[in-house]
Amino acid sequence: MAEAEEDFSKLPLPDRFVHKNWKVRKEGYEAAAKEFDLAASESDPVVRQFINDASIWKGVVGDSNVAAQQEGLKALCSFLQISGAAGCQRTRQNTIATVAEKGLPSTRPAAKQSALEALMLYVETDRPDPVIEELLPLLSHKQPKVIAATLDALSQIYHAFGCKTIEPKPVLKILPKVYGHADKNVRAKAQELTVEFYRWLKDAMKPLFWGELKPVQQQDLDKLFEKVKDEPPPKQERLLRSQQAAKEAAAAAPGGGEDEEEEEEEAVAIDLEPEYEAVNVISKVPADYSERMASSKWKDRKEALDDLHKVLEVPKIADGPFDDLVRTFAKSMKDANIMVVITAAGCVELLAKGLKRGFSKYRSTIMSPMMERLKEKKQTVADALGNALDAVFASSSLSDCLEEVVEFLKHKNPQVKLESTRFLVRSLKNIREAPSQPEVKTIAEAATKLLTESQAVQREAGAEVLGTLWKIMGDRMMNAHLDGLDDIRKAKIKEFHDAAEVKAKYKPKAAPPPKPAAAPPGKKPLGKRPAGVKKPAPAAAAPPVEEPTAPLVPKPTSRPGASKLGAPKTGASRLGGLKKPAAPGAASPRRPVVSPPPEEEAEPPLAQPKFGRGLAGRPIGKPQAEPAAAPVAAPAPTGISLVEKAELDELRAEVERLRRQNEDLRSDRTKLTSQVYELQNQNAQLIEDHTRDVLSIKAKETQLVRARADCEVSEQTIYNQRREVDRLKRELSRQVRATSPPPTDLSEQIYTDSNGAGVGRFGDSGYGSQGLYGRRDRFVNGPTSPGGDDTDARSGKSSLSSRGGGRISPADRASSRIGGGGAAGAESWKRAAEVTQNLKQRIEMMKAKQGIGRPPQ
Repeated sequence: MAEAEEDFSKLPLPDRFVHKNWKVRKEGYEAAAKEFDLAASESDPVVRQFINDASIWKGVVGDSNVAAQQEGLKALCSFLQISGAAGCQRTRQNTIATVAEKGLPSTRPAAKQSALEALMLYVETDRPDPVIEELLPLLSHKQPKVIAATLDALSQIYHAFGCKTIEPKPVLKILPKVYGHADKNVRAKAQELTVEFYRWLKDAMKPLFWGELKPVQQQDLDKLFEKVKDEPPPKQERLLRSQQAAKEAAAAAPGGGEDEEEEEEEAVAIDLEPEYEAVNVISKVPADYSERMASSKWKDRKEALDDLHKVLEVPKIADGPFDDLVRTFAKSMKDANIMVVITAAGCVELLAKGLKRGFSKYRSTIMSPMMERLKEKKQTVADALGNALDAVFASSSLSDCLEEVVEFLKHKNPQVKLESTRFLVRSLKNIREAPSQPEVKTIAEAATKLLTESQAVQREAGAEVLGTLWKIMGDRMMNAHLDGLDDIRKAKIKEFHDAAEVKAKYKPKAAPPPKPAAAPPGKKPLGKRPAGVKKPAPAAAAPPVEEPTAPLVPKPTSRPGASKLGAPKTGASRLGGLKKPAAPGAASPRRPVVSPPPEEEAEPPLAQPKFGRGLAGRPIGKPQAEPAAAPVAAPAPTGISLVEKAELDELRAEVERLRRQNEDLRSDRTKLTSQVYELQNQNAQLIEDHTRDVLSIKAKETQLVRARADCEVSEQTIYNQRREVDRLKRELSRQVRATSPPPTDLSEQIYTDSNGAGVGRFGDSGYGSQGLYGRRDRFVNGPTSPGGDDTDARSGKSSLSSRGGGRISPADRASSRIGGGGAAGAESWKRAAEVTQNLKQRIEMMKAKQGIGRPPQ
């Protein structure tokens, strides 16, 4: 009964935390949570007590009683919220593993939620890396439920804080091991964590673990990735304490909200590259590499490059003397065989990726030959060279490559110009720092010239360069380069601007802070102004302060002030001013005057212009009580004038800067206008030349048509002349026949067919009732008169030749006819004999062939 009536609430909290009764521990946890919630800061004694005794929390979060454990986890959350970084750093080594092992797998939802919140607070309060390091060993726990709960907690942590804040590489490297676990719940939680990583990292995470997964697991993950592929980029839902402080400071500063939004829009540069050991590939290069590369056979050169390609296929390459290799790659870019070019480009890509920044010293050797070979129209060659150029650019910077790339944008080969433009677009999208203003001007001028190209592909490439540059630099920087373009081109550039995805954003430099620096000097004299006792000391310094404000009010006020100060001396005002520190009597009238005029201080500004008008010494005697107010009022405009002067100087500097900028814009616009006029003149000249060429072509076509017509007329004339010649020949032959005597019966019987109509050919038989053989003797013997024989011979010869015998030509026939009249009779008889002899032979031959004259059998 005594134990039941004992009041444990009077025990100190540490004692109650370690009490053997779970109810006492539970009540102690609840009381501690209330104390922590009421504490003002981490320096509170209750909080400091548990910060110093950090080992006590291990038993709290791992309490054997689940009800007490639930309250203990709540107490830990309250403690972490108030204890700050000190409590987090002192307790996390004792609590995180226990929370993950016993709190996360708890069957009570409240305990499970408190355990997860405790881990979140550990991440939020200090740094996330120690928390992840404490959780990773639990992924090898023997109990599957602990592994599944830890994976789920990691998913929640990365979902809340994002991969920007927490390094994802340690978890990504261990994922393949988790995917090989036998428990399906563990594999399911691993998939959820992988999908969460994919939301932040997309395909960039795959090189770290994707190759170690089974094909089936890869297919399942691809299906899950498709569901979240089109989701908007995730944002960090929970901030670290350091981020919260930075956000509050930025919000308090002027324009801080805009900077914060810009930071959120910026692409996140997450280093996902695995850490590999550098490999010395120089020692692995084939010994006969140079000899094989010098071979005249392209297959030998390609095989040498293939062997080198296998050597260079390592993630990281140790630095070494690669000058000879790079020179052979540059030489291979001029190879006639495209397979050699493609393989050499692949070697360049591997070497640049392996050396990273170490490859920049070889850039000048290899970049120009590769860009020169971009003239190849085959897509495989263009892709290989493009990948190699991207790797070379990644090893250097835009400033190093820009001059060379801009030169190739002016190349005479359209294909080289197009691929160089595309390479520039890819480079602009991948840079991390915005280009400088001279670089922007160079790029914009080169891209603007591409907008006037004759090919649409070239014009679109130039517009894409300007659109990407616009996305990086913003409207203010690009307006000067886009003013001279027409609306159609601006609309096209705007399309590429909206579609461009860049990693760099131009941030204008913050204005120099002369404003706050100039204000304090103005405030110091304002602070000294109420001290009336110290006025005699700054009186000597007053004139130089009033000099810049001479055109304002203080100028007339200083003059009467000087005369009044000199009035008690009855001497010149300047002499009285010089003897002022030595005259003690001059200070005595001021002391009684300084006390009464707080009411009169408002009057001197109104009376000053009146006294300033009369510069003579008339009012010296009466208003002598007011000069004290005049010097008191003088510093006031002096202090205000300093601030105004500082602002005026700044405004003048701003006006001057704007004026220079306006002049630059005008000069640029003038240049662009002159270029436009020049292009218009060139266009007019080209149109004139084109018109002249068209007219010349039409004149040549007219001449060609006329020449064809003349040719046809000439051909027709030739044809008519030939017909006329044939007609004349026929007429001549007709006249010759008319002058010759009729042929003998023998010739008619020889050359006339059996019907007696027309003239037969030499080959016709002509055997009829008036056949050849009936008059052979008569033909052979011939007429006895010489004239008759000659005439018959001529007519017989003419008949033979004209009937197609084939032996006597028309020329012979004409010559025989022409020469027959004047030839001697002996010659005619000789010819007749020869003709007769020939006829006899042919007749015998014909008889032999036809079988005529054979005796009947």
